[in-house]
Amino acid sequence: MSTLQNVDAAPLVDVRGLVKHYAHRTGPLGWLTRRSGKTVKAVNHASFSIARGETLGLIGESGCGKSTLGRAVLRLHEPTAGKVLFDGVDVTSLDAKALKRMRSRMQIVFQDPYSSLNPRRTVEQIVSLPLQLQGGVQAREIRDRVAFMMESVGLKADYLRRYPHQFSGGQRQRIGIARALIANPAFLVCDEPVSALDVSIQAQVIQLLENLKRERGLTYLFISHDIGVIGYVSNRIAVMYLGEIVETGLSQGVLEHPAHPYTQALLSAAPRVDELVERRHRIELHGELPSPLNPPGGCKFHTRCPHAQDICRKEAPATVAVSATHSVACHLYR
Repeated sequence: MSTLQNVDAAPLVDVRGLVKHYAHRTGPLGWLTRRSGKTVKAVNHASFSIARGETLGLIGESGCGKSTLGRAVLRLHEPTAGKVLFDGVDVTSLDAKALKRMRSRMQIVFQDPYSSLNPRRTVEQIVSLPLQLQGGVQAREIRDRVAFMMESVGLKADYLRRYPHQFSGGQRQRIGIARALIANPAFLVCDEPVSALDVSIQAQVIQLLENLKRERGLTYLFISHDIGVIGYVSNRIAVMYLGEIVETGLSQGVLEHPAHPYTQALLSAAPRVDELVERRHRIELHGELPSPLNPPGGCKFHTRCPHAQDICRKEAPATVAVSATHSVACHLYR
């Protein structure tokens, strides 16, 4: 688990009741799509905070809304409701000009290193783009900063004239990290940054992100569906199910004493070497993740929960504290 570095009492990022809904569209791709009259409820009243210098790991199944939440925090997707306070400033209320100035302090590393880099641009053009958009930086200084940033992520400055197709997946992700950090941000959303990479390369990229965090005093929202990765990089963990945060706590507390039945199921399904010696009890969830077009009432997890009660079907659980640093939204703790 990641060691906490330079954490202040006041959070750098404070998300309050964030909601993101989409109008559902049907029909062929492109301009022929039309509104179906339904709403995709991707994120529902998510609240959490991230201290300065901290890594908050966000975990959940594919399709639960993790990436949408990360992008809504940065206003890459406009939130439907709620607030995002960054260093005390409400990002959701900023106009376009003020938001552009804020962009240099909030950046993202995308999941797919193949589709997130423009194949028509050189590495120098790709990495320097945030500085060009920010303005006020001379061309010579931009080139020097790009060369320095490339070396900081483990790539040679000689590669500046090359194009993305000339690099491996791990090298492309390093380029994406360099682009995210070139403007010296304080906060980075890492949206499944290693899931598209070979296992041998994943460890290298994760260690690079850890080193950069320590050297630059960065704060991370690290999104992943891999509980092993989350446990390694995170100071705290937030568990997401069908658009809602169902459990948060210190990494060690969540991993060793999971409170929510969904978290318990995730941990029981994670592969471990000690299973070769002692087989653990496996919690099997029945059924698929419900559709965000038509989520179940009450507790969203009740359709798959082995401990579901009548109240779970009728009433959404409130978030309660199970310790000073651990909270859960579950009727078992009411």
